[in-house]
Amino acid sequence: MIDPADKERLERLEERLRQKRKAEFAQTAKSHQDEHYSQAQLAWRMVIELVAGLGIGFGIGFAVDTWLGTMPLFLVLFILLGFAAGVRVMMRSAQEVQAQQAAQAADETRD
Repeated sequence: MIDPADKERLERLEERLRQKRKAEFAQTAKSHQDEHYSQAQLAWRMVIELVAGLGIGFGIGFAVDTWLGTMPLFLVLFILLGFAAGVRVMMRSAQEVQAQQAAQAADETRD
């Protein structure tokens, strides 16, 4: 027969294991869901940055062309500059996310 003290220890151990498994399962499910949403948020952030660059370039170009009376010249120039600025900001955002993912991977390998 099992000693009552050993039986109690086994029950406490089983309970701790159940809690640990439950916590790990919840964390895994949550991190997968968070990662999915973070990727979608990143994509929308990049799209918005590009469109904002184009919009600001269009606005500045149109205003300068209207002010100087040279209709398509500055409009085209500032749209291209806005596009280049939007792409540059997108690339900076991608590098930022890549650095965060590398730091997380390094933290996970240390643990």
